[in-house]
Amino acid sequence: MIAGALTHPELRDELLEMMAADQSERTGGGLPAGTPLPPSQDYVRAVRLEEIVGEHGWPTFAMVGEDGSTAAWVIAQHADFDVDMQARFLRLIEAAVEVGQADVTEMAYLWDRVAVNRDLPQRYGSQIRCRQGEPTPATPIEDADEVDVRRAEVGMSSLDVYYEELAMMCAQEDAEGAGG
Repeated sequence: MIAGALTHPELRDELLEMMAADQSERTGGGLPAGTPLPPSQDYVRAVRLEEIVGEHGWPTFAMVGEDGSTAAWVIAQHADFDVDMQARFLRLIEAAVEVGQADVTEMAYLWDRVAVNRDLPQRYGSQIRCRQGEPTPATPIEDADEVDVRRAEVGMSSLDVYYEELAMMCAQEDAEGAGG
């Protein structure tokens, strides 16, 4: 959908700016090597998203485009400080997915994020921790024998492929933690 056809293009712009700031904070975007990362503004962004949702509902594809909707999801995903807020966002994304107005894979990642933050089993196994250089589930996976079926239903690769993709990151974290 082109930006001109969106019902809320100004919200799209705001959400994209918020996501860019989120990602810059996480990666140190543009900072010289050795510069400390700026403090996280996750709380400020999540509160603003809650205001947006209160006024307009979940930022759907029709409202803000796919990229704007993804930006809203990123903000929701990083609202770990308030799992009840995250769960409210999840319910809204689930409803938007039902009518084809949000990304089902993003919904799956947020579903698992909320579960992990509540110390409950994950449904899709998307939330991992690096342990001894290997990706492992952050919490157990419900009905683990069927996880790849659920992952395929929402457009995710198998858990084995996902873990292979994350293995290098975990090995690097392990090496950095060991002083290497």
